[in-house]
Amino acid sequence: MDGRKLSSEIISELKRKTENLKAKGVTPRLDIIIVGEDASSKLYVRNKIRTSEQVGVKGELHSFPEKTGREKITGLIKKLNADKNVHGILVQLPLPRHLDAQEIVDEITPSKDVDGLTARSLGKLTMGRADFEPCTPKGIIRLLDNEKIPLQGKHAVVIGRSNIVGKPVSLMLLKRNATVTICHSKTKHLQNHTKNADIIVAAVGKARFVKEGMIKKGAVVIDAGINRSGAKIEGDVDFERVRLKASYITPVPGGVGPMTIAMLLENTLISAKRKLRK
Repeated sequence: MDGRKLSSEIISELKRKTENLKAKGVTPRLDIIIVGEDASSKLYVRNKIRTSEQVGVKGELHSFPEKTGREKITGLIKKLNADKNVHGILVQLPLPRHLDAQEIVDEITPSKDVDGLTARSLGKLTMGRADFEPCTPKGIIRLLDNEKIPLQGKHAVVIGRSNIVGKPVSLMLLKRNATVTICHSKTKHLQNHTKNADIIVAAVGKARFVKEGMIKKGAVVIDAGINRSGAKIEGDVDFERVRLKASYITPVPGGVGPMTIAMLLENTLISAKRKLRK
């Protein structure tokens, strides 16, 4: 599954929608907050800002030093919450260890939580009433839909239980009537679960963790992992071997990653359009 190609098509459509909003007097704006000097986070933020500019969304970056305290960051979030010209707020994760990431993210007002990661947003997701679906899971579902892969009645195994990918993608698959098994670091006999899966979503954070022998022939494999080894980026799936057995598979890079950014901007435009109606 080619995330670059699909995201490029989505970006083109979002650019058209942005032009329409601007013609009506609304310039979509996404504010991104980053704390510290994590190289991967800085790269992701640059990609988000660059793609925002391509779409025509006004991307604003707010950078804080590593040792910044909670009050300074939440103070900025409160100002952005109150700014009617801001349509989306994103806190780039992970945050330095002295900061409680969920506590800070929860300061974002739900109407601007375009990353879909506040406790309120995730709670509404469990009810099938999310204002904004989390970007990576939303991108995964869009990739599956693009290939017309049926989800109803299929057995999906999600490896990973994070609030960013594992839990929300499980809920979104359930909403589409898949039967979902969530596995994690404490799961015993993991292979017994994965070998019965029609769809596997790997979000465990371990390079090449999913091996050829862990999947059945014809399974759909979604790799949501990003693992750095020097200058090289690898996913959670042993791509070269698993692709020979899978019916569909996402590469890393070029699979889920570009879709995450596209979904972030799509959510930002949804927010901007809602403000237009008020």
